[in-house]
Amino acid sequence: MKRQELEKLLTDLQGGEISVEQAIEKLKYMPFSDLGFARIDHHREIRTGYPEIIFCQGKTIEQVKLIFSHIITSGQDVIGTRANEEMYEAVKEIAPDAVWHTEARIISNVTGPVNLQDTPIAIVTAGTSDIPVAEEAAVTAELLGNNVIRIYDAGVAGIHRLMDKLPEIRSCKVVVVIAGMEGALASVVGGLIDKPVIAVPTSVGYGANFHGISALLAMLTSCAAGVSVVNIDNGFGAGYNASMINRLK
Repeated sequence: MKRQELEKLLTDLQGGEISVEQAIEKLKYMPFSDLGFARIDHHREIRTGYPEIIFCQGKTIEQVKLIFSHIITSGQDVIGTRANEEMYEAVKEIAPDAVWHTEARIISNVTGPVNLQDTPIAIVTAGTSDIPVAEEAAVTAELLGNNVIRIYDAGVAGIHRLMDKLPEIRSCKVVVVIAGMEGALASVVGGLIDKPVIAVPTSVGYGANFHGISALLAMLTSCAAGVSVVNIDNGFGAGYNASMINRLK
């Protein structure tokens, strides 16, 4: 249930347009529904201002389809991360308006206009190989109501590629920096701007990268102030957190 729906329900009840019994009927599935294998949170958008977001990896196609079906039937928006195309095709059967974001591996079913924030979020990657994680961050931020500036392949091996984009980066309230290898880009960006940097280490790199551990440790030990770090390959977490910062007045 969205905040606007709850407000309308209470207003209708107060104004006598619906009975107490009718209000109870609408509210009986709150705060969650138990599907046995999953408990659907109907309070999520009221509490956080954001729709329910489903982590699809590890779930069966049928489980993902049933979760989407239940949420959509209750009139809520829903986003599914770390999905695959087979999951999308199953969801499409019950939600014709669902959208498949290929590189981001996200399924979305968002109804109505999204209220966009005035300032954009910058998503910067060190290399082209980091783009899948960057797209997860970018699409997440867009679905949550933000404009996104994508600046890809601007790593420290050719730092001049970053410098000409600094005016765009500085126009943003928050910047997401995504890098594998040694993860140095987050420190560089953090030392050049006066905005918070959310660093995302990726598992991109040769053997001593240890599937992202080297980039993670480099970002955690950054000498640039204002750099915070999310988990390895966690584009969703970065996009969500950036959206929360971008909403602040």
